[in-house]
Amino acid sequence: MGMHQIERQFTRIGARAKIHPPVVNRWTKVEGVSIDIGNDAEGEFFDISVERPVLAETRVLDVQPSLRHLLLMSDQDDGKHKFLCGHDERHWFVAAVPERAAVSTVKTAFEALKPPAVRSLENRLGVKPRKRNRRRNEAFVRQGEWFFVPVENPGLVDERWVLRNEPIARGGGKPHICEELVRQGGQLVYVSSQHPNGLTEGQRRRLISRKPELRHLHWVAQRRNPSVFVRGRVRHPDHKTIILNGWHQVMMNTENESLAMRHVAFID
Repeated sequence: MGMHQIERQFTRIGARAKIHPPVVNRWTKVEGVSIDIGNDAEGEFFDISVERPVLAETRVLDVQPSLRHLLLMSDQDDGKHKFLCGHDERHWFVAAVPERAAVSTVKTAFEALKPPAVRSLENRLGVKPRKRNRRRNEAFVRQGEWFFVPVENPGLVDERWVLRNEPIARGGGKPHICEELVRQGGQLVYVSSQHPNGLTEGQRRRLISRKPELRHLHWVAQRRNPSVFVRGRVRHPDHKTIILNGWHQVMMNTENESLAMRHVAFID
């Protein structure tokens, strides 16, 4: 699909798209396609950098003007990568869709980005199809990439560990601030400046036995992949504040399961 054809499809959802060859320098290297949300004097736009050979294999699969969303696909050497581009509350966004999902429409992209537990709960509760892509239904409340699912047995949340005004964030994105948050379970790891992803107790012990000087690093005990529960207000500058009455479990969308995520520069 040609550059101007793609830009016209974005116009149908009320958006602007600027498609251009990659800017090559020694600090950045774009392979295939890169999508970000840019900003100029006219406001936000989709900033799409595409290598010329890839442009011919990049096309819009589905456009939903009433929802202000479209589904873009780029067929590259390592597979077909799909991107949901649209408007959420106050801003434009782009999300990479997991390749394992059979996605060809905006609607199926919405479903693919939901955590499996959320989809299962919607089925169990019999949530009507017309409600499934709302930001709030019987199964969840959503703010950006985060889903908040009501806890059926609040007694399972250990309120001794409540943290107040605690941030949750994906990567380098702007944090969502939770009025009350509890983290429990998960794996105990030790984090330092040299080991930001954390080491288990055994890994840290073996490392220090080989390099005794590392025992002087500032090690912080944290939990890897804990269950996270929140209650009360959740704030974010790009989204309307939500109020969660009672404990809700926090689940992130499935974008991080996508290979295509490396082509997305945008972080909410």
